[in-house]
Amino acid sequence: MLEGAKLIGAGAATIALAGAAVGIGNVFSSSIHSVARNPSLAKQLFGYAILGFALTEAIALFALMMAFLILFVF
Repeated sequence: MLEGAKLIGAGAATIALAGAAVGIGNVFSSSIHSVARNPSLAKQLFGYAILGFALTEAIALFALMMAFLILFVF
């Protein structure tokens, strides 16, 4: 019973990975749109896009860490 609950909890924790994937897509989609509107700011916008990617990816890694904690620690 406990093992089944752990698997369900870990599966629920990984739902955040789908949200992170959508967020990363939004970051780069917005970056492409912004560069298309103002190409002279491409370098600065690329730096902002990488920052947005890193922060969004950090959320995905936290979600994955929580899933592993649920599976192997508790």
